[in-house]
Amino acid sequence: MTEKINRIVLAFSGGLDTSVILKWLQQTYGCEVVTFTADLGQGEELEPARAKAQLMGVKQEHIFIDDLREEFVKDYVFPMMRSNALYEGLYLLGTSIARPLIAKRQIEIAKQVGADAVSHGATGKGNDQVRFELSYYALEPGIKIIAPWREWTFKGREELLQFARDHQITIAKDKEGEAPFSVDANLLHSSSEGKVLEDPAKEAPSIVYQRTISPMEAPDKPTEIRIGFRKGDAVSIDGEALSPATLLAKLNKLGHDNGIGRLDLVENRFVGMKSRGVYETPGGTILLQAHRAIESITLDRGAGHLKDDLMPRYSELIYNGFWFAPEREMLQALIDKSQENVEGEVRLKLYKGNVIVTGRESPKSLYSSTLVTFEDDKGAYDQKDAEGFIKLNALRLRTLGQRRKKFEK
Repeated sequence: MTEKINRIVLAFSGGLDTSVILKWLQQTYGCEVVTFTADLGQGEELEPARAKAQLMGVKQEHIFIDDLREEFVKDYVFPMMRSNALYEGLYLLGTSIARPLIAKRQIEIAKQVGADAVSHGATGKGNDQVRFELSYYALEPGIKIIAPWREWTFKGREELLQFARDHQITIAKDKEGEAPFSVDANLLHSSSEGKVLEDPAKEAPSIVYQRTISPMEAPDKPTEIRIGFRKGDAVSIDGEALSPATLLAKLNKLGHDNGIGRLDLVENRFVGMKSRGVYETPGGTILLQAHRAIESITLDRGAGHLKDDLMPRYSELIYNGFWFAPEREMLQALIDKSQENVEGEVRLKLYKGNVIVTGRESPKSLYSSTLVTFEDDKGAYDQKDAEGFIKLNALRLRTLGQRRKKFEK
């Protein structure tokens, strides 16, 4: 017997899967469904989602379409960028970082409308189910979660299509039949996986790429830009102050035009399998290189190396869905402390898929030309001091060497 539910808040895109889920929830649980559609800069018109929800019987006051672009970049992307986060050394976590914000807003809506359950369209094979649900539970421990892909009997897309036809659910023409691959997008990136991408030995077809032109087709002349930073966050491009979302959107355009940010990756999912994905993160790729460049002159060696040591752990927490976990918040506090003096400007050349740092300057720079010069440093550094420094550091190595020589035959 299906558990009695009074009202459900569904993360609703208006696509095939969540449209079928909406009807299935209405039929299976016999209750009101509230739809929530987040504008995270995916580049799609979202009003059709409103029309579809209305057509399927959702009350006007129970249809939420929220523009979360600025909050997404300011409170999620930028804090993550301060850490230089890369999952498995390559992935800029574009999908992972969006899920906690969607979940947070869903829980807020559930409280607002008096819902006792939330629902999502993530499958039982992927990471997103974990990310959504860990966030739900962290924010509202007693919430009921409905994950249709783990409950219903549909075995594939064709059965979903037939259900949609049977219930007069509008299906976009390009969804009729087998889709060549699955796409997730937001202001930070686009992610493509499945179908034509399932064989990691085969090159991804050109149709997969939507956020960037091919590096081979990019202009033969480099694009030169300057990015300004304050407390570790990018705040300007070419001297113009910009909001977080506006800045990232502008970097995305620059990255797109210069073929920057493509990644073909086989990664280890949290649920245990390997998967192949093609990612495009044009603005984020530029931002990462620029941030590391400004850190190189403003961050102390010990602080910088500690950050680099912790970054894989921090990235894994985000990838696995632990954004609201205390250990992520603890690491964030350490990272944010390190960024207090990370300010200044970085000069870059964007050229055929490459982000080339050409200069960096800061009023809080730790770089000293007096110390590093090969010319007369006017007594700032006594080179004779290096002898004692080396001998002290070599003491244990010399002791080991003496023991080895003592027992050599």
